[in-house]
Amino acid sequence: KAVVSTQSTGPVLKSNVVLDIKPWDDETDLGEMEKAVRAIVMEGLTWGNSKLVEIGFGIKKLRMSTCIIDELVGLYDLEDKIQELEDFVQSVDIVSHNKI
Repeated sequence: KAVVSTQSTGPVLKSNVVLDIKPWDDETDLGEMEKAVRAIVMEGLTWGNSKLVEIGFGIKKLRMSTCIIDELVGLYDLEDKIQELEDFVQSVDIVSHNKI
């Protein structure tokens, strides 16, 4: 359980993060891959838009945006959780990470 401090520590720091999630091959069901990724739930994580981006040779990757609360969501923890979806995901890359 998280301990919530009663003292104000300033504004809540958030980041917009865009991830490229690469499938194993052109036979990977990207719709199911997106559902599996969106099923990842972490306190402070909000999934945003997604789109398919052509890699080449008929293979596409899933580009997803997310908003995270920096104190609650470790970006590397999120990457690890996505990569645990071994049936779908070959790799995850951070395309951009912007503080808001």
